[in-house]
Amino acid sequence: MATTEYPQAAPPGRSGRTPSLTSLPSLTGLRFYAATAVFVCHVTTANMGLFSGETGKEIARVFNVAGGLGVSFFFILSGFILTWSARPSDTPLLFMRRRVVKLFPNHLVTFVLALVVFAGATITSWKQWLPNLFLVQTWSWDPLVTFSVNQPSWSLGCELVFYLCFPLLYRAVNKISPARLWAWAVALLAAIVAVPVFASAVLPSDVTLPGWQTNEIQNWFIYNLPPVRMLEFVLGMLLARIVLTDRWVGVRMWQAVVLTAIAYYVSLQIPLLYSLCAIWAAPIGLLIAATAVADIRAKRSPFRGRVMKWLGEVSFAVYLMQATVLIGAERHILSKHGPYTLAEGIGLALLLWVVTTALAYLLYALVERPAMKRFSRPRRKDLGVPATGPLENAR
Repeated sequence: MATTEYPQAAPPGRSGRTPSLTSLPSLTGLRFYAATAVFVCHVTTANMGLFSGETGKEIARVFNVAGGLGVSFFFILSGFILTWSARPSDTPLLFMRRRVVKLFPNHLVTFVLALVVFAGATITSWKQWLPNLFLVQTWSWDPLVTFSVNQPSWSLGCELVFYLCFPLLYRAVNKISPARLWAWAVALLAAIVAVPVFASAVLPSDVTLPGWQTNEIQNWFIYNLPPVRMLEFVLGMLLARIVLTDRWVGVRMWQAVVLTAIAYYVSLQIPLLYSLCAIWAAPIGLLIAATAVADIRAKRSPFRGRVMKWLGEVSFAVYLMQATVLIGAERHILSKHGPYTLAEGIGLALLLWVVTTALAYLLYALVERPAMKRFSRPRRKDLGVPATGPLENAR
């Protein structure tokens, strides 16, 4: 996930205008909606038990794809923001220091909290929890490893790979001629769509584990494997350069929102493997870039404002905290009652969202923000540079 306030000036584009990069508050606000999409996906699953019968099955079907939307948003946003805020004076060592400080404090706290809440019920071997601790679990196709301990942390393993590769990727993307940026972006989109085609045609189609309804090797290859998800990260990088070089095609924010809504409807009609990532890349990429352009040009935006900014700032903590709250509530409270009426299910889901957000704020205020402030950069007296930088909160 990425916050979006960076005091830096952009190079002039082909029109000669220099966009202001002082802030992109609407992108910060959008982060909250992406985190909420993942939350809604998880809270409406059959395992939670909030919605039963045929209505529950339909609710689970409709919102099952929302998780893929949210994760794709964060991966594309990361590439966009890191490219947007990159500085020639930055070094790979300083860059990785900020990224590690951004990821690991929240990760370690939620890792321990998940172990306590779950009381070891889902952790049977060090082969499951140790990869999670070091954020390498996403390299395993076994879902008992990939989604061990704090389930959402698998995406942090992907982000860690992106960060390690970013200095080289940025150098390569920065060498692309502005006139060719859209051609490269279209090529990336084609590659993302080709991934499920390849997985369906080449990878085994009959490998599943008990309790898992999808083909795990194909699902893992498309959804969890870092080199595959890096395609979305690089797409975000290309879109940032398109905006920075004033090559935007004029798609407006509201139009991108409509395209995303259409993509959501389509995702409910197509095979699951195509709704994990492929369907989201184009509309989400356009939405992120169009929203950045709207902020640069000071256009009206429903994602801007003090409340939206606050919600966006705590979204990383919301993302990491949700599984512990939801699984803990299901095991210790919800499973002992029910079945619930539709109104009760909706009310309990809203209550769980409030609890998750409140705990996420504590994580943000007591762990994430102090860690970034204290450890994201060397002391000023050591380098003679400001203690904070444009990338300090990017994810």
